[in-house]
Amino acid sequence: MQLAFLIYKYFPYGGLQRDCARIVQELQKRGHHCRVYCASWQGTRLAGVEVQLAPPSAGSNVRRNERFLKWVQAELAADPVDGVIGFNKMPGLDVYYAGDPCYLDKALRERNLLYRLGWRFRHFAAWERAVFDPAGATEILLVSAAEQRKFERLYRTPQARMHLLPPGVAPDRRRPADAVSRRAGARHRLGLTYDVYTLLFIGSGFITKGLDRAIRGVANLRAAQPDLRLRLYVAGQDAIGRFGLLVRRQQVQEQVIFLGGRDDIADLLLAADVLVHPARSEAAGIVLLEALVAGLPVVTTAACGYAHHIETAGAGLVLPEPFSQDALDAALAQMLDGAFRDKCRASGLAYAASEDLYSLHSAGATLIEQLIRRKRDRAND
Repeated sequence: MQLAFLIYKYFPYGGLQRDCARIVQELQKRGHHCRVYCASWQGTRLAGVEVQLAPPSAGSNVRRNERFLKWVQAELAADPVDGVIGFNKMPGLDVYYAGDPCYLDKALRERNLLYRLGWRFRHFAAWERAVFDPAGATEILLVSAAEQRKFERLYRTPQARMHLLPPGVAPDRRRPADAVSRRAGARHRLGLTYDVYTLLFIGSGFITKGLDRAIRGVANLRAAQPDLRLRLYVAGQDAIGRFGLLVRRQQVQEQVIFLGGRDDIADLLLAADVLVHPARSEAAGIVLLEALVAGLPVVTTAACGYAHHIETAGAGLVLPEPFSQDALDAALAQMLDGAFRDKCRASGLAYAASEDLYSLHSAGATLIEQLIRRKRDRAND
């Protein structure tokens, strides 16, 4: 089949972007021709995949989105495909991969009436409704049962159009047989001695992932235990600006190290003592499961779609909503207990061996094949 994939921005360190790439590659292996339309592309192109870049566009996000969709529609009218798969919400999709949280739910909970009267809200709410409207035809691939419930409650989307996928942890994230030696090597490269309590934050989109909360947690832990040797490594592609300022204000310049986007995440997961992911909003949070399968204890929030795996596995601590900084501080202090971390590690690894945390991309590719073939067959009847 000829398949078109739509995503506004591709960069190698985003979870949504990695899912897009792996599903495209899986479909390409199955003999389908995949064409990716995007507004910007960073990093290496996918082998054998046609990438079409939209003309440069200035203005607000809303205006850029509208111009992008108009350009894609013109391109597809000139060179049609069998199916259109979107990784961002927009009208006209055959299949939508729901890697982002429900916009309407977040706007109703976190924004005031004035915001909801504005043009920005009207745009994003209308484009989300175009996907989830009960009278629509877009098939939806979901990564979180919690997000599915939000969409069903707010839009009354028929369950027959909602397809929940298993998680998709990459094989290289699983704890290797030589984990102890690799941990020692990774810590050596970071300049860490055995007695440094090492926290790891992974994510592009620092405010959404709660980096400010993690930085305050480090500052509060250091204030409570001045002799504690402590580091927080931040791996992710985002502007440091306001977070660097917060680090200076909290006087933790020596404790917080920004690593930028990284390709050695598997080794960082082995080097750290705890993953801290106090996200404000997260449809899934694959990094939680990457830590779990690597044997790294996790501190996260119930706002993450995959947090229930951490709780069920006993692989760490899940903070209830609404968020409390005191609760995060207490969790980071509790994780100082090496015996508790060992228990979390063992429980997480046992869960990783017994649950399907790995097949999202093959399952997603199979569903896309089935859904687009069904659409094509209906059109030919």
